[in-house]
Amino acid sequence: MGHKICTAYVDGAAKGNPGPAGLGVVLLDDNGNTLREIAEPLGCTTNNVAEYHALIRALEEARALGCECIRIFTDSELMARQVEGTYRIRTAHLWPLYQKVQALMGQFKEATLTSVPREQNKRADKLSNIGVSQAESNASGNAQTV
Repeated sequence: MGHKICTAYVDGAAKGNPGPAGLGVVLLDDNGNTLREIAEPLGCTTNNVAEYHALIRALEEARALGCECIRIFTDSELMARQVEGTYRIRTAHLWPLYQKVQALMGQFKEATLTSVPREQNKRADKLSNIGVSQAESNASGNAQTV
C-alpha cells in the first residue's frame, strides 16, 4: 500500500571524521505515523558521507514503501545547500553520492530537502549514533543488532 506524502528525518554521524560512522532515518506517513526507524552502521567514513548515505537510504525506503511525494529534513545545512545547488561540492568523493540523490529525488512527484536545527532532528540523530555504535562494535569484531 502506497502513501501519498511521506516525511523523513535523516542524520549521519561519524566518531572521528573519518571514523566509525552510522546513519539514522525516521520515515513518517502523511498522518505522522512512523513507517520506519532505521539505524545502520557505515564502517569508517566522514560525517558528510554519512549524511549523504542517510539521505539515500531514506529516499530508497520511501520509494519501496510507495511514497509519491517526500519531504526530508536534515540538520546538515551543508548537504541541504549542496543538493539544492546553492553550495558547490568541493570534494570529489561526494559527487557520486550527490548524483545518486538527484536521481532518486527525480523518482518522486515532489521531493524537498530542508535544513532544520539539530533539536528538530533528535530521533534521527539518536538512530545515527546507534549506527555509529554498531560500526564501532563491528570494527572490534562484536556485531550488535538493534
